[in-house]
Amino acid sequence: MTSKGSLLCYNRGCGQRFDPEDNDNVCLHHPGAPFFHDAYKGWSCCKKKCTDFTEFLNIKGCSRSAHNSEKPIEPEKPEVDKSKAREIIEYKAPEPLKPSTLLRPPFNSPLIKLKYSISASLQQELEKSKTTDNSPQAAMNNSFSDSVRVGACCKNGGCQQTYQNESSNDSPCLFHAGVPIFHEGLKYWTCCTRRTTDFQAFLNQEGCSTGTHVWKTEKEELIKKSAQCRQDWMQTGTHVIVNIYCKKPDPTNETLTYVEVNPVRLRVKIHSFTGGPSYNSDIELRGIIDTVNSSVIYTPSKVEIKLKKAEPMSWNKLEVPRQESLAAQPGAVQKEDKEENMPKVDVLDLSDL
Repeated sequence: MTSKGSLLCYNRGCGQRFDPEDNDNVCLHHPGAPFFHDAYKGWSCCKKKCTDFTEFLNIKGCSRSAHNSEKPIEPEKPEVDKSKAREIIEYKAPEPLKPSTLLRPPFNSPLIKLKYSISASLQQELEKSKTTDNSPQAAMNNSFSDSVRVGACCKNGGCQQTYQNESSNDSPCLFHAGVPIFHEGLKYWTCCTRRTTDFQAFLNQEGCSTGTHVWKTEKEELIKKSAQCRQDWMQTGTHVIVNIYCKKPDPTNETLTYVEVNPVRLRVKIHSFTGGPSYNSDIELRGIIDTVNSSVIYTPSKVEIKLKKAEPMSWNKLEVPRQESLAAQPGAVQKEDKEENMPKVDVLDLSDL
């Protein structure tokens, strides 16, 4: 039961009742606004935040002032126009893609190499590599074997030890047998229940299982370093741009690095002069391109292939699967005709046997 004449304070984080005659800097509240982001809950006026909602409600205020008995103005709700409640909304389906009016040439048409340009930064890298390195990269790559180098990491999840010498094999391996989980701001392993919100604390968690070390070999470290090149594409009304993210390509070696096209085919081969990942692909394009007005730009971080569309139309995808194109070849039709001409055998009824 509240005392007579007591008022409710509407300051954020307070919510207490007070006597207006005794209201001198006694309200502990949050002058800022609450925020809820990435499973965290807190106030913008202080650095206190948490993941539990009850703990958020119990966070004490960070400022003092007099209690406020005035209720804040609630935001006005948007007015609903009921006059258009019975209005019928007509949906118009998008127009289907118009088929190409050009005759599609065969996939095995003659290929031509696209004209290319080299950026100034890549040109400097190429000149520097020629003066400082006489291509010993291939010999260095061949020197990698299945041996374990000093400082190699253990492949077991959660193990933080590195290889020093043969005695490292005798030390116990503390690792996590499960898989890492990242959910609603929490990070933990499925094999144990130690949960945390700090990523560094998650990395420093000691393993819950004991076993033997599995060291990374020199060849495995080289494969991880030489990850597969990434490719994406985009289009405008007149061009299709294919980006291949392969570091430091070597366009001066035309036998290992080139881009060849015909009106429906794109064949790319990229070699890095630093011994990094290489790229090799041969695809059939969705549409038809103008090979004369297409070009390539080589930069230190990617290869940009700019293909000119032969006609202004939208491509729903970059390439056509080769299975579909092979099914349209005359050989497949002949096979179907051959199967149709084979004698048919009537179905036998074996129920009387």
